[in-house]
Amino acid sequence: MSIQPKISVIVPVYNTEKYLSKCLDSIVNQTLKDIEVIVVNDGSKDDSQEIIDEFVSNDSRIISIQKENGGLSDARNFGIDKAKGEFIAFVDSDDYIDVTMFEKMVDLSVQHQSEIVLCDLVKVDENGTEFRDLPQSPQLPEKIVLSNDFTIFGEMSCFACNKIFKKSLFENHRFRKGIHFEDIELIPKLVLDSSIISKINEPFYKYFERQDSITKTHTEKGLDMFVAVNEVINYFYQSKYNTFATELKRFQIIQGYYSYLAYLAYVKDKNLKRKMLNVLNDFLKANNLTKKELKNYKRFDKNYLNSLPLKKRFFYYIVLINPQLLLKF
Repeated sequence: MSIQPKISVIVPVYNTEKYLSKCLDSIVNQTLKDIEVIVVNDGSKDDSQEIIDEFVSNDSRIISIQKENGGLSDARNFGIDKAKGEFIAFVDSDDYIDVTMFEKMVDLSVQHQSEIVLCDLVKVDENGTEFRDLPQSPQLPEKIVLSNDFTIFGEMSCFACNKIFKKSLFENHRFRKGIHFEDIELIPKLVLDSSIISKINEPFYKYFERQDSITKTHTEKGLDMFVAVNEVINYFYQSKYNTFATELKRFQIIQGYYSYLAYLAYVKDKNLKRKMLNVLNDFLKANNLTKKELKNYKRFDKNYLNSLPLKKRFFYYIVLINPQLLLKF
């Protein structure tokens, strides 16, 4: 390995012994060999560290860090502070990746001189069966010069894990600790600091969705989504792209409305749901977002609502007509 590895792969770990070996196998077996793998054990209470130690003993590219539990953002930030690579990537410890992912994405960055490269994701179940594609702006070209086309800002998924970033983007940025939706708060800022983005529409990233995660407790932490979105709005106006008002509005709609409603649908407490609906209404008013704009929002050049499965489409239409009807769900 060279003095500066091509890419630093940061893997936060918290009680994922069941999935960790598969995750780390997919990283150490990358066709791009010039990597370092920074595994941050964020206070796991299971046998995750034993698995990490075994990988460390077999591969000198793996760096093990143990720390007290501080949450996902804190673990990622620990990794960023240690990273020596030209690029930084994040892989969650219950997910796994295609073995060609980093080689192909680094090649694209070199070819197009891009600061960020992204790929598609696919959801997988306990058996590794792929069941839902998560495409990323398939209608846009491989090389996106943001000053000419800022479309991606208003429709991108704010995952950290399906992207590689030039390390220089993190000189003034870290994941915000203490909030949910830290990706929504940071990733758009990194885009706003970039000039060229490349993308490859192949599902390199295998995003594991546990069966119990769909019905997991949804709480008042959902309001952190507005903390994240408002941070991005403020940063947008300070950026070189502050004239792209239409794309900012599209970002507000996908992250501050549709993503928020998808979360809110699983909140069980009616009083909390009512409170969270009121905050949503205040957000829509503050940003002059109309029902017509929400209904006509386009993602990947297609009307977003019309592209959804029938059940989900019906849900959003009902809420558009009268948000208070959400209290019946």
